[in-house]
This record gives sequence, C-alpha cells and structure tokens, in this order.
Amino acid sequence: MDKHEGPDAGTIRLDDPWYDALAVGWGEGEGGEPPPPRPAAGGRAAPGASDIYLEVQRSAAFQEVRSRYRGFVVPATAGFLLWYVAYVVAATTAPGIMARPVFGAVNVALLAGLGQFLSTFLLTWAYSRHARLRRDRAALDLRWTVFEQERDQERNRNRNQSRGTGR
Repeated sequence: MDKHEGPDAGTIRLDDPWYDALAVGWGEGEGGEPPPPRPAAGGRAAPGASDIYLEVQRSAAFQEVRSRYRGFVVPATAGFLLWYVAYVVAATTAPGIMARPVFGAVNVALLAGLGQFLSTFLLTWAYSRHARLRRDRAALDLRWTVFEQERDQERNRNRNQSRGTGR
C-alpha cells in the first residue's frame, strides 16, 4: 500500500484493506437522536423491546430455565476442574504412581490423560442431553413468547402510524 502524504494524509481510502465500510458509523444513528417513544392509548409510553426482554427475564419461566442451567453447569464445571487439577497435581507430585505400568507400555498417566479426553466428550454429551431434555422446550416457549410480544408491538405501532397519517 502506498504512503499517504499531503493534505489528505488522514483520510481513509476505499482501497484500504483495513477499511470496513459496513462498520463505519455503526451505532452513531442516522440524523441525530432516536425518536422518543410514542405514547400508547393510556398516555404512557409504549413498551419497547427492552421492556419485553426485562419482563421475560423477571418471569418465573425464565428463572426456572436459568436455575436448571446453573443446576447442571456449576456442579459439572466444579467436578471437571477438580478432576483436571487432580490429574495435574498427581502428575507433578506423584510421578512414581503415574509411571506405574498398567499393561505393556501403557501406564497410569497415559490412562488418566486419555480419561481427560473421554471425560470432556462425556461432559459435552451430558450437557447437550440435559439441555435437550430439561431446558430447550422451556427456552423455546420463552422465545415464542418474546416473538409474539414483539410482533404484537410492531402491529400496534403500524396501526398507530397508519391512523396518524390518515390512511
């Protein structure tokens, strides 16, 4: 790439490989401040998408999904970390035990190391099974609830706009 010199040294060229046209101005809004929320029929501001998500987050169904998630992930993570630390500590502090042959050239350390890989795959399988059986349906129900609330909100917004323009 050529050196930029002269009066336009600080400008971005479109042939610049580090220039990302899609990211320029992202989040800066177009034309200034966003419009204020329109009042609903009762004079209050119409609920926004963030209100819908906060309502769902406070719901008992969402709390149940979160508690099921934590009920699996916290003990599984603690157990796996304990197993990993035990392997590392045993390998560094008890090399005699880890070097003990089990059969042929296979020793305790090799079996424990392979056990680490096996436990990773088993934990992944258990997590996906737990998610499928205990959380996915409830999370999907929450997703549809949010989708329906957002769709209803969009319909109401479109109705209010069409009434305001006199169509």
